[in-house]
Amino acid sequence: MLKKLLIVAGVAGAAYLVVKKVKESSDERALWHEATTSPDLR
Repeated sequence: MLKKLLIVAGVAGAAYLVVKKVKESSDERALWHEATTSPDLR
């Protein structure tokens, strides 16, 4: 029982890290896009 709980906790932790990394990458890409595009002066 404890072994299954540790496996589930490990998988959940890994999934959390993957989601966090993807979000950080997306945020950085959006920031670079904003910084490198010309402003919309309408």
